Amino acid sequence: MFWKLRARIGYQAARWLIRFPKLVAQPRAWQWMQGQYARMAALGDVPAQSFYGHLLLHRGHGFGAREEGIRLLRQAAQAGDGKSAYQLGVLSLAGDARQAPDAADAARWWGLAADAGHPLAARKLADLYRDGGPGLEPDSDAAQRAARRAGELGL
Repeated sequence: MFWKLRARIGYQAARWLIRFPKLVAQPRAWQWMQGQYARMAALGDVPAQSFYGHLLLHRGHGFGAREEGIRLLRQAAQAGDGKSAYQLGVLSLAGDARQAPDAADAARWWGLAADAGHPLAARKLADLYRDGGPGLEPDSDAAQRAARRAGELGL
């Protein structure tokens, strides 16, 4: 019990300290902060998984950091985090050197994000269904449903 409280306090302190660029530039401080993010994400905290996953994906160094970021984003998205699901949809549609763009996978992730209340995911989903994409045929009915959902969410 005590170690979970200690992990949460360390995580909150590291989240607060990330506001200071000079501190982040210090290798020892940055290493400590990443350790706090990683520990909280490993404990299954969905917001921590989302935050650290995005951090590794966009600011991590090397292929391993990117893969770990995607793994954490996938865990957070499967737990209901809309922001993580949206990012996974973007990655699926873009593809990379190891995986071709997959519009059907992007639609699945954006559907999860829209269900979690992410308005931009619903808009992107409507556009994707309207235009189609690699592995996904256009579907005007699904596009209308997604556009209606985007309207309900504020877009």
